[in-house]
Amino acid sequence: MSNLTANHLISSPKILLVKLSSLGDVLHNLPIVWDLRTRLPDAQIDWVVEEGYVHLLKPLLSRDGFKGIDHIIPFGLRRWKKNLLKLSTWQQFFAFRKQLQSTQYDYIIETQGLLKSALVCALANKASNTVVAGLANATQFSGYEPIARSFYKQCVQVPVDCHAVDRSRRVMCAALDWPLLDRAVIPLFYSESFTEALPEKKIEGIKGPYVLCFHSTAREAKRWPNQDWIILGKELASRGYQVVLPWGNSAEKVMSEEIAKQVPGALVPNAFSIEDAFSVIAHAALTIGVDTGLTHLAAVLGKPTVEIYCDSPLWKTEGYWASNICNVGDIGSPPSASEVVAAAMRLLP
Repeated sequence: MSNLTANHLISSPKILLVKLSSLGDVLHNLPIVWDLRTRLPDAQIDWVVEEGYVHLLKPLLSRDGFKGIDHIIPFGLRRWKKNLLKLSTWQQFFAFRKQLQSTQYDYIIETQGLLKSALVCALANKASNTVVAGLANATQFSGYEPIARSFYKQCVQVPVDCHAVDRSRRVMCAALDWPLLDRAVIPLFYSESFTEALPEKKIEGIKGPYVLCFHSTAREAKRWPNQDWIILGKELASRGYQVVLPWGNSAEKVMSEEIAKQVPGALVPNAFSIEDAFSVIAHAALTIGVDTGLTHLAAVLGKPTVEIYCDSPLWKTEGYWASNICNVGDIGSPPSASEVVAAAMRLLP
């Protein structure tokens, strides 16, 4: 271990995590908070994140003797870009910069590899010996901007087919000069006490045990065919489960309604927030979804989940940490309806 690292460990290091977005990426970065806290119980751990994903981190905030994230620093880039000529935008940016620079960090761990996240590293308050670690290379099917490397002091090489959780752990371990944490150290996302205490979210129209079906995603190629959703839905309905088809925009709502018309008792619910999704997922009998953030939320909450892969690689985000997660399909090889039905039947009570 280097003298720099040893000195920082003795003096309770101040650590900044930079992972701005998106929903699934933020979720898959959560384990390094627990990894850090386990080995450095007295560290200060702060996280910069896009303001739309702050609620994903709130369950990990330090409070009442629980030690997780000390400070969440919201980043409003998406909103600021739309209002660059407004005085309020620049006032908010300077307030963000002030908060970011209120602490001098010993370690900055940037696991996104984009220019916007690298610029956050540049803005942060650093000493001359601060370790700024980030990705040295792209992983397949992930966004990466090579210019980001110029903002790091330590560029960490990762396998090109590296799972999102493993990638974050590699950057963290390199920054702290630790042996690599492999999958034998099961990643933790949210505490069991948090997930067990999630209140039931009342959804109008729910009449019994329900299965959430997240059929929509930002990229059309990642969708599973409607006809297969209908076959799956009918099978679930025949076994006494109500199929619930959430949506995020008007086009997705239309798709949900088209599927629901052909599935007995299926429900297209009113819109609910991602914050509400915690409770909706926690009280479902099962969540089935394509490779999208809300499906990954079910998996990291430790709830029974079937993840469907159609046009993205299984190795990138598959839920490998629990036996109640089934991953089916792969890039260029969507699963059949019978495969997904069989996976669902294995997980349903």
